[in-house]
Amino acid sequence: MQRLKIISGHLRPGGSSGSRLRAAECSSAAEVSGGSGEDVVVVHGRRTAIGKAKRGAFKDTTPDELLSVVMKAVLTDVGLSPDKLGDVCVGNVLQPGAGALMARVAHFLSGFPDSVPVYTVNRQCSSGLQALLNIAGAIRSRSIDLGLACGVESMSLQSIGNPGDLSSRLTDNDKARDCIIPMGITSENVAERFGVSREKQDAFALSSQHKAARAQGRFQQEIVPVTTTFVDGEGGERQVTVREDEGVRAGTTLEGLSKLRPAFKPDGSTTAGNSSQVSDGAAAVLLGRRSAVEALGLPVLGVLRASAVVGVPPDVMGIGPAFAIPAALQQAGLTVDDIDVFEINEAFASQAVYCVEKLGIPMEKVNPNGGAIALGHPLGCTGARQVVTLLNELKRRGRRAYGVVSMCIGTGMGAAAVFEYPGP
Repeated sequence: MQRLKIISGHLRPGGSSGSRLRAAECSSAAEVSGGSGEDVVVVHGRRTAIGKAKRGAFKDTTPDELLSVVMKAVLTDVGLSPDKLGDVCVGNVLQPGAGALMARVAHFLSGFPDSVPVYTVNRQCSSGLQALLNIAGAIRSRSIDLGLACGVESMSLQSIGNPGDLSSRLTDNDKARDCIIPMGITSENVAERFGVSREKQDAFALSSQHKAARAQGRFQQEIVPVTTTFVDGEGGERQVTVREDEGVRAGTTLEGLSKLRPAFKPDGSTTAGNSSQVSDGAAAVLLGRRSAVEALGLPVLGVLRASAVVGVPPDVMGIGPAFAIPAALQQAGLTVDDIDVFEINEAFASQAVYCVEKLGIPMEKVNPNGGAIALGHPLGCTGARQVVTLLNELKRRGRRAYGVVSMCIGTGMGAAAVFEYPGP
C-alpha cells in the first residue's frame, strides 16, 4: 500500500511521494497535501567550476577562497542573511584537521557573523554529502532551522600521502591492512574480481567525456565564476576568471583511450583515461526545515527523502554504491525503476560500471551530464557538487522527479541519498 501511494504521488503533479526519512512520522494527510512541514528541503546550491589540480587555474588558489565564493553566492542568490543560519558544515579531506581552521577563515571571508558556528567533516570521498546529511540531521532533531552544507578541496595545495599515525599491528589484521591499499589497486581488484573488462571501462569513460562536453552550457546556472590569481611557469601573475570545468576533453576517442598504459599495475586495466581526475573546487547547499523555509519565502529546489551509509570490504571499496543505493531506496520506499537520474561518482570506471550493472540501472539514467572521469573529483567537494548538479538537472526536466547521489568511500564504504524534485 505504501509503495502504491508513493508511485501514485510520483504520477500526480499535485501529489506527494509520501515517503519520509522516518516512516513513523508519516501521515496520510501529509502524503496527500504535498509535503510535511518537517521535511528537510534543499533551497539552493552553487559550485565553482572544477579546476585541474597542479596545473589548472585554481592551482594557486587556497581552499578558503574557493569555499568563500560559493558560501556567499548561495545566500546572495536567495536574499538570505547569514545570521539566519543555525550551523555550517564543510566536507574536506586533505587539509590538516579536515580543514577546521580553513573553514572558519572562509566563514569570515564570506562576511558571516561570529555568532554562526561552523565545523568540518571528513568521510573521505563522501565528505560533501556527509556535510549535507549532518546539517539535515540537525534540522530533523530541531537543533536548527536552516544550515549550509559545503564541500571543498584543493588537490593542488595538498596531496594524498601521509596516512597518519597507525599501529604496527595493522599488518596483523587483513581488513586493517587492506585500508592502506592504494585506491588504484582497489580499482584493479574490482575489475578482476567482477570481470569488468578494459573495453567496458574505456567505453564508460568515453561516454562521461562526451556527456560532460555537451553539458557545459547547462552548467552555467550552477557554476559561480571565480576570479583568482594564476602564477605561470616564469613566476608571472595574472588575473583569470574561471567559468567552465577544466577537465572535460571533448575530443576523447575510444582509440585514444585504448592506447593509454595501465596506471597502477603493468597488466592492469585502470588508466588515467578511465579514472577520476585530481581536482580543485568547492560547492555549497542551503538546507532547511520546510516550515521555516516557507515562512521566509524561500524556494524549495528539492526534498531529502532518504540516505544510507554502508560498509564494504576495503580492498574493493569501489563497490560501495551497489550496496548504499539499495539501502537508501528501501528507506524511501522506492526502487531503481522509480529514479529518474543517478549521480554516481566515477572514482574509477571499473567500480562505476560494476555498480551500474549490479543494480540494473539503465545507462541513460547515469550521470547525464558526465561524471568525475570528465569533470574531476575534488575529494571533499564532490558530494555537495553532485547534489547541486542532480537537482539542477531534475529542475531542467520540468516535472516532478526523483534522483540519487552516491559514491564509494576509501577504506571500504558507500554512501547514497535520495532526493525528490517537487516540480515547477
